[in-house]
Amino acid sequence: MKPTVSSAQAPKRPFNLTLNESTVEEARRYTKNLSATVDVLLSEFVAREEQAREEKLRLYAKVSEAWNDFDELHGTFGADHSPL
Repeated sequence: MKPTVSSAQAPKRPFNLTLNESTVEEARRYTKNLSATVDVLLSEFVAREEQAREEKLRLYAKVSEAWNDFDELHGTFGADHSPL
């Protein structure tokens, strides 16, 4: 996973979000800085998604390697069935 710039050091700029009003009101009871909380949660989400993507790519590489090993051991799957 690539390192990320901490929220305190990263440049900030405003974004418009449409959020559930009652959820925002409830969240304000738990945090004084909603923007910082959303920023942390979004950063965690991105990190999880990147990790999931990397795991999926590793799985695809393993499947590809297994298929190539099978092909090398047993030959091309369709070779015996090709009309050519």
